[in-house]
Amino acid sequence: MPDDHRYRVPSAADSVQQLVDMLQLQHLDPDDAAGAGPSAEDHFLGPVFQQAYWRVFGGQVLAQAATAAMQTVEPERLIHSVHGYFLRPGDATKPIQVSVERLRDGGSFSARRSQAYQDGTPILSMIASFQRPSPGVAHQRRMPQGVPDPEDLAEPQELVGHVKHPIVHEWAHGRPFDIRHVDRPIYLEADQDPHATSAVWLRTKAPLPDDPNIHRAAILYASDYTLLEPILRRHGLYWAKPEMKVASLDHAMWWHRDARADEWLLYVQQSPSAQNARGLAQGSIYSRDGALVATVAQEGMVRPPEGLRPKLSEKMQQTLVHSSRATREVNKKYSQTWSSRYLDS
Repeated sequence: MPDDHRYRVPSAADSVQQLVDMLQLQHLDPDDAAGAGPSAEDHFLGPVFQQAYWRVFGGQVLAQAATAAMQTVEPERLIHSVHGYFLRPGDATKPIQVSVERLRDGGSFSARRSQAYQDGTPILSMIASFQRPSPGVAHQRRMPQGVPDPEDLAEPQELVGHVKHPIVHEWAHGRPFDIRHVDRPIYLEADQDPHATSAVWLRTKAPLPDDPNIHRAAILYASDYTLLEPILRRHGLYWAKPEMKVASLDHAMWWHRDARADEWLLYVQQSPSAQNARGLAQGSIYSRDGALVATVAQEGMVRPPEGLRPKLSEKMQQTLVHSSRATREVNKKYSQTWSSRYLDS
């Protein structure tokens, strides 16, 4: 690969600025949106930024599709749910066009169909719903107790920053969110105590603008990072397992209460079922003071590798992982913290 196309890790501030910039969509004239949908729709163009992997991050497509829909409703109508299907993998080197169809504007609710395209081909189809704030009943599930604080957990760069691989380097340094695992992280090796639950603390690495819609979109963006981990963890799988195939199939999110994405949020996840190479994961996002901010659900394709070649590759890989002084020191430092249990497995 030519030097000018190699992945360059952005600074923490730059990665957060890229997140903000990708949510600043350009409203297109119908003549500039050829092949992106019917001309009666609203058309937007969303930028992409360099990634280590060729496939665009699903959370980006979700956030841009939701942001486009937000721009077609009255400001007092707030997004409260999205249901999206990933139709094709997106190309991380090409901009994303989003077309929004105004399905309905009622007395309290509005509905929009938001479709993301590349080269005139749909990659995501989403329905988004908006509501004018209204008085009514209110309750919430209590945040799990006994969860370690984020300050007591390892930063991503401490976990995998020593690994010289562009994708792992992006996990460690290039993401706009600081993600702190409550359970033993499964970047490079499996959890030896399989269970279908997982939890992380997360927040952006730098402050975001005060616009509440940016925070809503940023939380949607981040909700796609780790939601399939309960499935992987339950079956002794991990992200770097050679030749494993994992892909998000759909994604739904319900916003309950406002929160800032640049303040710590606890994301508690569990998987009730996996079958036919598909697993279902559910998540609850809480603010640090215990408010239930959002509920998330996603089904993903998970196909463990088969055959001798991936087994041999994994054996060599794990030999390197376990011989790493950095890995041994991190495991020793955090093993007791990672053994906490906040949900029944």
